[in-house]
Amino acid sequence: MDILILNGPNLNLLGTREPHIYGSQTFEDYFEGLQRQFPEHRLDYYQSNHEGSLINRLHEVGFSFDGIVFNPGGYTHTSVALGDAVASITTPVIEVHISNTFAREAFRHHSFISPNAKGVIVGFGLLGYQLGIAAIISGQLANKK
Repeated sequence: MDILILNGPNLNLLGTREPHIYGSQTFEDYFEGLQRQFPEHRLDYYQSNHEGSLINRLHEVGFSFDGIVFNPGGYTHTSVALGDAVASITTPVIEVHISNTFAREAFRHHSFISPNAKGVIVGFGLLGYQLGIAAIISGQLANKK
C-alpha cells in the first residue's frame, strides 16, 4: 500500500518543541522506525509550515494513494481550506494529533478536518501515527469516506 504521512506547521520541531507535550524524539527518527515496522508498504512523509503546500500535497496523492495519516497541527482549528481539500479527495484520511487536543485550550476542541476524515486519533503521542497506518492497512477504509 502507498500511505502518506502528512504533518502541518511546527511539527518539524518535534524533539525540541515543548518536549513535555510532544516528546523528545524527532519525527525523522520516528519515521525511520515506522518504515522498519511496515516494510511491505510504501510510506511517504511530507511536512510543511505552509497551508497551500499541504493542500497541494493532498491533491497530488489524494486520488492514487491508499491512505493518508494527517496531523494538520494548528491548521486543524483554523483552516476551512484544508477541510475542503480533505473532502475533495477520494483517498481516506486519518486525522492524528499527538496531544489530547480536548485537554488543552478551548479553541483546540474544534477541527475543520474531522468532518471529512475517516477517523480521528488523539492523545496517544507518536503512537497515533502507527495506529493510523494500521487502520489503513486493515483494508476497512478502502477509498471510502
